[in-house]
Amino acid sequence: MITNLKAMIVVLAIAMAVFAIARPISLRFMAEHDFSRRRNVWIALTLTAFMSPSFWLFVLVAIPLLAWGARKDTNPVAFYLFVLHVISPTDGLDVSVPGIKQLFEINIYRILSIAVLIPAAWRLMQSTDKTGFRLTSMDVLILAYGGLQLILFMPYESLTNTMRRGFLFFIDVLLLYFVVSRTCTSRRAIAETMASFCLACAIFAPLAIFESLRGWPLYTDIGAIWGVPQATQVLMRAGSLRAQVSAGHSIALGYLMAIAFGFWLYLRTRMHSTALTIAVAIWMWLGLLAAYSRAPWLVAVFLLIAYLALVPKGSAQFFKTSLIAALVAGLVLVSPIGEYVIDNLPFVGTVDAGTVTYRQWLAEMSWMLIQKHPFLGDPFFMSHMEQLRQGQGIIDLVNTYATVTLQSGFVGLCLLVSPFLVGMWNAYRCVRRSAGPDPDVALLGVNLIACMFATLLMLATVSFILGFPVMFWMLAGLAAGYAQLGQLKPATQTSRPDQSGPYHR
Repeated sequence: MITNLKAMIVVLAIAMAVFAIARPISLRFMAEHDFSRRRNVWIALTLTAFMSPSFWLFVLVAIPLLAWGARKDTNPVAFYLFVLHVISPTDGLDVSVPGIKQLFEINIYRILSIAVLIPAAWRLMQSTDKTGFRLTSMDVLILAYGGLQLILFMPYESLTNTMRRGFLFFIDVLLLYFVVSRTCTSRRAIAETMASFCLACAIFAPLAIFESLRGWPLYTDIGAIWGVPQATQVLMRAGSLRAQVSAGHSIALGYLMAIAFGFWLYLRTRMHSTALTIAVAIWMWLGLLAAYSRAPWLVAVFLLIAYLALVPKGSAQFFKTSLIAALVAGLVLVSPIGEYVIDNLPFVGTVDAGTVTYRQWLAEMSWMLIQKHPFLGDPFFMSHMEQLRQGQGIIDLVNTYATVTLQSGFVGLCLLVSPFLVGMWNAYRCVRRSAGPDPDVALLGVNLIACMFATLLMLATVSFILGFPVMFWMLAGLAAGYAQLGQLKPATQTSRPDQSGPYHR
């Protein structure tokens, strides 16, 4: 417990410093009372998490506090993303009722669904404007994906289990997508949501650096004190601690930092200082590097490339950035740390080369099994993959596309990816329409497309767990909301963000 209290002091000290430094930047995108309330709720929840001897005591405090904060907030989605990882998603316990030993697991994501998303969805339904309730192609595809997941398993499970999975799909997927897609329909709302997420990741970065340099995972004792069966584990690579803060895993932290860097590529256009924009980008990259996860490094690079390639009339900037990046990479490789960098690169490096070999085995066996049940998959595919069980006693399915195809076939894979691709296409159409009359709206769309492209790349290297599905459906919702900007005439669109204050509607 003493170690946990020391970790709390470190976390709060670093966070308070970040809040003070980031406040002037944040107030360009959000109202001061929203910033203060989000900060205070985050601090209160962090104090509760580190000091509470019980997970259920934390839940008892968190639900009313989150419900109050979201109710007062002008943008509940921005509030939701800011507190999304106030504790690790692995720090959760099963809910039990008489007759059912394990009803479902409750973690920070589901606490937020109950306290933030359900009330937000209810307020949307009570709104007099019903235009947002019309079904779109993205809505239909997501519903079809959920329906398929329920139908495929119904012959092999009880009605109770089918109802449980349907309920979880509602609170984990439908609720999040619905609230984001119907709330973030203005430039101001989308940009504020991005800024709120970046602020959360700006806290992660120095915490991750601290964890890496000191070899001290700050959040792991919370789950241990709460008696969580699968509390966050300490991860090492080449003798160094892989930071994970409260993301649940180092690769999840790396991905979150990569997306925050991607969001900053758009938000930086509201800054007057070039030095400041570079400093924040480096800040995010330091957190990304501290996670010591190679896939997010590549994803962040490809995100930048996609963003520069899609920016209207941005070919000159693309080639300039590519030239600078190539020059920097060359200097690093010929420097004294060049050999160390090469050893840590994916595919060509020697550090943890076994992970690459494992992924190759997974790909080969997955393809062999997929060919046996290509259309609707095999619900019992795991029983045929025992030879991939690792020393930790798990079969690590580090490829979302392979996992979904194994379980529900190419039909399931298409239904998972198609709403995301439709969202990207709708955003691209809006970018093309806005490039002339409103370049800022076009730039916002380019940023969303680049972040979605990066997410699709990331899913080829990870399981669909922790923050990956949350960010997947959140980005799909942002794309759906952004596409509505393209349906408005330029004169009726949200006004251009002010350079010196919060965005105006």
